[in-house]
Amino acid sequence: MSGTIVKVSGPLIVAEGMGDVQMYDVVHVSEKHLIGEVIELRGDKASIQVYEETAGLGPGEPVESTGFPLSVELAPGLIEGIFDGIQRPLDVIYKQAGDRITRGISVPKLNREKKWKFNPSVSVGDKVIGGDVIGTVQETPAVLHKIMLPPGKKGTIEWVFDGEATITEPIYKIKEENGTIDEYPMLQVWPVRRSRPYLEKLAPEEPMITGQRVIDALFPIAKGGVAAVPGPFGSGKTVIQHQLAKWADADIIVYVGCGERGNEMTDVLMEFPALKDPRTGLPLMKRTVLIANTSDMPVAAREASIYTGITIAEYFRDMGYKVAIMADSTSRWAEALREMSSRLEEMPGEEGYPAYLASRLAEFYERAGIVTCIGSEGRTGAVSAIGAVSPPGGDISEPVSQATLRIVKVFWCLSAALAYRRHFPAIDWLQSYSLYSDRLRTYYNASVAPDWSALVTKTMQILQEEAELEEIVRLVGIDALGFKDRITMECARSIREDFLHQNSFDEVDTYTSLEKQYAMLKLIITWYDKALLALEQHVHLDNLIEMPIREQIGRAKYIPEKEHKVKFAELFKDLDAAFTALTEEGDLDA
Repeated sequence: MSGTIVKVSGPLIVAEGMGDVQMYDVVHVSEKHLIGEVIELRGDKASIQVYEETAGLGPGEPVESTGFPLSVELAPGLIEGIFDGIQRPLDVIYKQAGDRITRGISVPKLNREKKWKFNPSVSVGDKVIGGDVIGTVQETPAVLHKIMLPPGKKGTIEWVFDGEATITEPIYKIKEENGTIDEYPMLQVWPVRRSRPYLEKLAPEEPMITGQRVIDALFPIAKGGVAAVPGPFGSGKTVIQHQLAKWADADIIVYVGCGERGNEMTDVLMEFPALKDPRTGLPLMKRTVLIANTSDMPVAAREASIYTGITIAEYFRDMGYKVAIMADSTSRWAEALREMSSRLEEMPGEEGYPAYLASRLAEFYERAGIVTCIGSEGRTGAVSAIGAVSPPGGDISEPVSQATLRIVKVFWCLSAALAYRRHFPAIDWLQSYSLYSDRLRTYYNASVAPDWSALVTKTMQILQEEAELEEIVRLVGIDALGFKDRITMECARSIREDFLHQNSFDEVDTYTSLEKQYAMLKLIITWYDKALLALEQHVHLDNLIEMPIREQIGRAKYIPEKEHKVKFAELFKDLDAAFTALTEEGDLDA
């Protein structure tokens, strides 16, 4: 099916003679074979968004339809891959064309020549249905890639291969119910805009441990949950995304750099191969897929990159893995939607964004979740989605932030004021929330400590009291506060500086286990409770505030994980001894 260009408007072209194409079909534009996608049909005219630079195109040039929607290739070779927004391997393009992606360059999405050792899991005569594992490939030392029968297929195994094969060579044959015999390679192709099927979506019951104290303790995210990280320029969105990618309790990481600065993606590409994975001891890239669509790449591909990432995440979910996808940032993706919408001359919504902005965001986030995978084994897999939002000027009342907030259940609000004070992560504990907290309470109380929830509730109360007391201090000064309020202010300062503040570049402080988080918080709240009791026994306020043990509490975050049980037990003993000595002195003074 071929047509002819009649209009060129930036990345949008209009072609006539396209009456037989369908929405979202991929087309090749002009003799340069630029990749495009049909996004609107009017009679025999098709509006096409082109994923490459359109300079030099003009009316009269040909447009060829492939007859297939924009799809990703799913097979061994994804892990450690670095792709652009439409899954072209950037390392292969670099070897062929250098630093810049040549227009119309055509390279296979996955390596067709590399042979993988295929180990079958089924035998001739076995009955299989879509989603069943036919065999496995050890893709990297950290990831066992499960080769599954594509969704919707079923039959009896007629033949299965054992040995080394490329992703396009047949490795098994299925005899279907109607008697036809089909052969299948390792490679599956899946349209990016269609979510992969599952049997049942489950309620999340388990947290995704991140090692970031403000997240795990106060605003947790569940495995299979969705979260948003909105914040102004310089507030640390990207560093938080990097920290979550490095430390989150997930089997597979999919990192989508959507319209971000090239130097930030460079940092990811430099850091991840060098970073030792705490789960496996191997480089983190051994279980990571990177999709890089930087701000200088064509804007249309930015919109596709999000779908490419979530489809790859769903594929690994179907194997029974827990996957975390980081989208940095959905604001840049929304800007791409706005640009394409304006070129299509659609009726603009708020601030020029298309009227369907909220539904498109919902489509993306709704593809996350913990599910029972298709297949006879009943595997459980999860996709947790974390999207950064970059509101202009930090104003979260703008449409992208508001549409995202209506969808996600965790809101980590980054504060410019905290960032300027060098408090990182700059998550504002008064503005943020997690709707998973109640659901995850049972897990925390059973797995960490029975009083975990009570401790966290008390911590939040102290931080909220501090905010109210600060209003009084600003108006009339700290001397107007009573002794109990002064102790509350001191405890809140300790929570902020000694617990919530976390140095992502410190070897020890960058990650904190739940057990250590509990011990740190328990230590601070124990000092608070004992200080209030000591006030009633007439211990002087200054003596409580200036206790030497408080400096040790402040340094507790730098206690290595291997030593924390012994060291914290000693700290609790020292704390008891220090208060015993103070109260005895108070009795003598009285």
